[in-house]
Amino acid sequence: MRNFQLCTKITFFIIFISLFNIQAQDRISGSNSVKRSEIIAQHGMAATSQPLCTQVALDILKKGGNAVDAAIAANACLGLMEPTGNGMGGDLFAIIWDPKTKQLYGLNASGRSPEKLTSKWFLDNGYSSIPSHGALPVSVPGCVDGWYEMNEKFGSFEMKDILAPAIGYAENGFPVSEVIAYSMGQSSGLSKYPNFGDVFMKNGRMPEKGEIFKNPALASTFKKIADGGRDAFYKGDIARIIAKHVKEQGGFLEYEDFANHTSEWVTPVSTNYRGYDVWELPPNGQGIAALQILNILEHYDIASMGFGSSEYIHHFVEAKKLAFEDRAMYYADPAFNKIPVEWLISKEYADERRRLIDPNKAASKVNAGKLESGETIYMTVADESGMMVSLIQSNYRGMGSGITPPGLGFVLQDRGELFSLEKGHFNVLEPSKRPFHTIIPAFITKDGNPFISFGLMGGAMQPQGHAQIVINLIDFGMNLQEAGDAPRISHSGSSEPTGEKMVDAGVINLESGIDYQQIRNLLEKGHQVSFANGIYGGYQAIMWDEKNKVFFGASESRKDGQAAGY
Repeated sequence: MRNFQLCTKITFFIIFISLFNIQAQDRISGSNSVKRSEIIAQHGMAATSQPLCTQVALDILKKGGNAVDAAIAANACLGLMEPTGNGMGGDLFAIIWDPKTKQLYGLNASGRSPEKLTSKWFLDNGYSSIPSHGALPVSVPGCVDGWYEMNEKFGSFEMKDILAPAIGYAENGFPVSEVIAYSMGQSSGLSKYPNFGDVFMKNGRMPEKGEIFKNPALASTFKKIADGGRDAFYKGDIARIIAKHVKEQGGFLEYEDFANHTSEWVTPVSTNYRGYDVWELPPNGQGIAALQILNILEHYDIASMGFGSSEYIHHFVEAKKLAFEDRAMYYADPAFNKIPVEWLISKEYADERRRLIDPNKAASKVNAGKLESGETIYMTVADESGMMVSLIQSNYRGMGSGITPPGLGFVLQDRGELFSLEKGHFNVLEPSKRPFHTIIPAFITKDGNPFISFGLMGGAMQPQGHAQIVINLIDFGMNLQEAGDAPRISHSGSSEPTGEKMVDAGVINLESGIDYQQIRNLLEKGHQVSFANGIYGGYQAIMWDEKNKVFFGASESRKDGQAAGY
């Protein structure tokens, strides 16, 4: 019976592949997956998920602004042009290479839960988890404070000049691009919340591809913070409007939560992978999961396994399962927990975990924890001085909570959904606590010098994607563009909210381009395999070529994005 089921699965995949005319090709180098060339420029480079925003970044650079100025300007435009992924109502994280001090700086600009909201309130009111939309999962948006922190520490332009392009596009309009138009259409159900339709559905529907979209309310908000600074957002009328609206919608966020908000400069953490230092930010984000995966896999001869091979995919997924066990247990706000980051990303711990991998059989049970989806933007900018910015920003689910304060032009994030309600869990909801975060920027250095600023958006796909990009570059010798275009592995797991229960080991989601014989091999090892259903993310990257003194840029075809330089 088991052999019959296995044959049935294999037959299904062969038919699936035939229907889509996917030939069994040699994918070892990944070159057959390349969609475009790398971009090469001498003076500056920007890569974002919306071409007009990339051009805004370049305009700032050409006017004499630095990479931080350009990154803030592009991020502000992305909040307008890609509201499905980010905006002033969300959080921000960044890693910045400063050529003056020759070191990396990390910024955690994530907001905290309401001071007057507890897990007990949810349990007393019959909730088993925090809802995904509405006012209850809303936490303080940290984006604007993040902009001002970056500008104060590293910027060279005034915020009025930095925000001017976003104000102009918000007032005069811009054509909505294809992938973003589709994603906006998927969020039309949020029109049930007050003011959402007034901002995003002026004709009773979401804008279509090519349609000119304006957001005058957002332009007005940009002007207020350009004139009044961060306090105009966190201690002025904007904070009062948000707090009043959240309370009217049944939430707990108050003016004092805004007034007390602060971002935090943190020290990035790293592991060395085959001579390259890969950098992530420490929790409350999930970046160290990528470092844990790489540490486990460094022991194996990945290059000889071959890209797209069942041997490589098997070992990658098993390493991911082990890293995500720790993610489910430990990753949370370090202000509330003693998180053993140094141990988790150590080579010694990786040696222990690696012994749990059976090279011939998939682990059938795993403490996977809650695996989440989300919409995010990642972008990166580099300037002529050598400053490089790796920045990620998000509303979390699609267009966020749906809560749209009147007259402001943006939606509030629903990041608080990711808190646990289980007593004693590291990530349990507590007052004024930062939730577990999915969004993670990344960076690679070589011999203490900047090499690659990169990121890959998409919920739980992000650390998996970071590890795959590094492996594609270092083990499989792909160039910056190939590394992002190559077919991806996205392992999805349990829906359990904590890491304490043993649950089904999940499904390997594979993009087209993997040979069907390799899929058959994975099935024989006990894996469940699926096509197309996974979240595969969106990638941007900039590489510094020290030999030729040029930047390389890449932006993949899964998004509307563009890498460009001058």
